[in-house]
Amino acid sequence: MHRSRIGVVLIDHPASSYDAAGAFWASASGSTLAPEDETYSSVTVLPGGVKLEAQRLSDDTTARIHLDIETDDVRAEVARVVALGATVVEDRAGYVILTDPGGLVFCVVPVQTGADFEEHAVTWT
Repeated sequence: MHRSRIGVVLIDHPASSYDAAGAFWASASGSTLAPEDETYSSVTVLPGGVKLEAQRLSDDTTARIHLDIETDDVRAEVARVVALGATVVEDRAGYVILTDPGGLVFCVVPVQTGADFEEHAVTWT
């Protein structure tokens, strides 16, 4: 048994457009961009406790939006979504990058949103 949920929606932009795009999405959501480090900035928290964040990518990466599925068991969640049709792109230390059947990138990550995870997660058996 494990639990998971969509925990973060990431707005990915190349470094060259990251600042302008982050400012745009913060303003569009009625929020203020709050840098966390060189790569991530918090934009706002959406209903259900889902975080909206901006992620700085290299300039050779196309702008996109991707989801992070957070879970209390990364291996079990990867196996579950692979059985549903996902493809593993890269298995990194602590998390896994995948694509859905249509090629959309998403990640399976450990719990990162905090105390409300249990309230909003789905339990899989």
